[in-house]
Amino acid sequence: MTSEKQLLALYGLKWNPFLSDIPVEAVWTPAQLDSFLFRMEGLVMEGGFAMINGDPGLGKSKILQLTAHRLNRLSDVVVGVMERPQSSLQDFYREMSALFGVNLSPANRYGGFKALRERWQNHIRTTLFRPVLLIDEAQEMAASSLNELRLLASTQFDSQCILTILLCGDNRLPERFRTETLVSLGTRIRVRLPLEPLNRDNLLDYLHHALEQAGAPHLMTDALTETLADHCCGNLRMLNQIGADLLATAAQKQMPRIDEKLFLETFTRQPRPRKPRPIQKDTVDG
Repeated sequence: MTSEKQLLALYGLKWNPFLSDIPVEAVWTPAQLDSFLFRMEGLVMEGGFAMINGDPGLGKSKILQLTAHRLNRLSDVVVGVMERPQSSLQDFYREMSALFGVNLSPANRYGGFKALRERWQNHIRTTLFRPVLLIDEAQEMAASSLNELRLLASTQFDSQCILTILLCGDNRLPERFRTETLVSLGTRIRVRLPLEPLNRDNLLDYLHHALEQAGAPHLMTDALTETLADHCCGNLRMLNQIGADLLATAAQKQMPRIDEKLFLETFTRQPRPRKPRPIQKDTVDG
C-alpha cells in the first residue's frame, strides 16, 4: 500500500490536489466568485445577510473558507465561524458568547441579547467594520435561532444592521426563507451566490489549476482531463473523488502518468459471466 508521503514523492506533488485540505491560497476561484467576495467586503462596512446555496459537492464550504480568508486579511475585522448550527436557542447563545468574547448566561436571554449588541456596537465605533458571522450547513438551523439572529443584528427600528452574516447551505435553505416563519429574514438577504453544476470549460479550468498549484501540471493526459470533465456531472466533489481514486491506483501501479486507459480499467464495469442454466430433463408420464 502506498502511503500519502510516498504518493506525493512519486509524482513530485506539494499536496494531493484531490483532497479537501489543500492550502486556501491554492483554491480555485471562478470568475463569479470574485464579484461575490468583493460584495462581501462591502457588506462588512454596512452589515446584513448574505447567502450561498447549492447542491452538495459544488464547493460551498470552499467558498466559505475563501471568504473567511479574504475577510481575515482586512485589519480590524472580526470573523466568527459557527460550528454547531443545529443547536437549541440556549446553545446558540452559548456559542455566540464564545465566538465574540462575551460572558453570557443562557438562562438570561435578555442579558445576552443586550451584551452581544453592545459588544458589536463598540467594535463598530472603534473600527467602522461590522463583525462577521459565517454559518455553514445553515439549513440545519432552527427557525427560532435564525429569527433571534435577525433581531440581534437589527437596530434603530431596522434601519441599521450591526452584524454581517453569511449563511451557507444546500438548496433547502432558500426554500426555508419562503415559509411564513422565516420570510422576514429572507427579504433581508442582500448578497446571494446560487451555485449550479459547473460546465465543461469550468471543470477543465479547475483541473488544470489544481494540478498546477500542486506542482504537477502534467500529471494527467489531456484526454483524461477531458474524460473526467465529461463524467462528473458538473460536480466538483465527484470529480475530486474520481481523481483521488485514479491517483492512488496509478501510484500503486507505479505509473509515471495517469491516462484515460487507467480510467477505463478502474471505472468500467465488466459484465458478469452468465451462469449456465441447469438442463431440465423431460419427464415422461408412465
